[in-house]
Amino acid sequence: MRQGKAIRARVLGSLAGDEMIAELRARGADADVVEAVVQRGYGRAMLVGPLPLGEAEAVRRAAKDAGATAALAKPAGRADPSRADVALMGSMDQLGALAEAVGGEVGARIEAARREFALSPVRTLGWRDRELALGERTLVMGIINVTPDSFSGDGVGEAAAAIAQGKQMVADGADILDVGGESTRPGAEPVGLGDELARVLPVIEGLVAEAAVPISVDTYKSEVAKEALAKGASIVNDISGLHADEHMAGVAGEGGAAVVVMHIQGTPRDMQKKPKYADVIGEISDYLEEGIARAAAAGMARDQIIVDPGIGFGKTLEHNLEILRRLREFRCLGCPVMVGTSRKSMIGTILDLPVEERLEGTAATVALAVAGGADIVRVHDVKEMVRVARVADAIVRVKHEKPTSDHKWAEKRGQE
Repeated sequence: MRQGKAIRARVLGSLAGDEMIAELRARGADADVVEAVVQRGYGRAMLVGPLPLGEAEAVRRAAKDAGATAALAKPAGRADPSRADVALMGSMDQLGALAEAVGGEVGARIEAARREFALSPVRTLGWRDRELALGERTLVMGIINVTPDSFSGDGVGEAAAAIAQGKQMVADGADILDVGGESTRPGAEPVGLGDELARVLPVIEGLVAEAAVPISVDTYKSEVAKEALAKGASIVNDISGLHADEHMAGVAGEGGAAVVVMHIQGTPRDMQKKPKYADVIGEISDYLEEGIARAAAAGMARDQIIVDPGIGFGKTLEHNLEILRRLREFRCLGCPVMVGTSRKSMIGTILDLPVEERLEGTAATVALAVAGGADIVRVHDVKEMVRVARVADAIVRVKHEKPTSDHKWAEKRGQE
């Protein structure tokens, strides 16, 4: 029997690599070694397509030549037999070699997805001459509904009350305040421009003066966004993802604002009438890419754009759950990810509880969103969700401290 310490073997819990990086650095591994392990040692899964069958087959052959694994798969729910997705699995180096070998638009897509997924999650959100750090911890956006018909029951009708609510949220730890003057609950009727402006502008002006955090305006109307930015708002949170108003991207760009590009299927009035997707993650990603492109065409940089998959906006319970399970895939869009699950009907459906009793369910979704890579969570109950996010951050945001060892394993190996 072997003497001394027992030998252990264990499978690390994440393909994302954070655990292995932390383990190597804790043991004094050189930075070059860590980089080599991340590039060569980790398997990643990727879907590419849909492609014409000939192109799909060419990608499959190139993947095999690069040492990766590939298989053709008909996209879920698609009736076109002339196209297929390619399912890939390989190391980061292998996928990079595949992208180079394939070239063209397909190769560029593979490389962009590979690069964006692997990027450090630490980045900044910029607007005008200000910026906000993302990735060091999850940011919390507090919801201020200046509406009489908010689904969550927390709407306030007076500007003074809304300003007081926002100041309390900042005291409770909110990093951003989101002010909205039109309910976007399922079945909601549109609000006139004059009414929306009258609701949100006094609140935004007051909060800009009294709350030392960025103020976001929740609207899909460019006229409201323009006036809100003039009053000092920094972010435009557009539930239509810059699709509803052709002038919205230009207004945000000219105002130097950051934008939230959210996905919605339909409009608030009809979005929950039998929402249907052939490929929910793929179709949401396509829609968000269109919004990103509109922002970019208006002169906005990637560090001014946030994406939000739109939990509850034209989705069934199953769609919402799949989005949360696969949230990390939206990192491939190259933008910070925001998630809003607070008090929503998916929680009520699972627990069979009314909106005022969904705090614990919201906490579960916030924690899992943080684990799935969310940069920002949008919530009603700020104090409680700040606590949830801080605990989740402590678990999933592994600190990558620089090693103190001068060990040069990679260099020595290269000389052997």
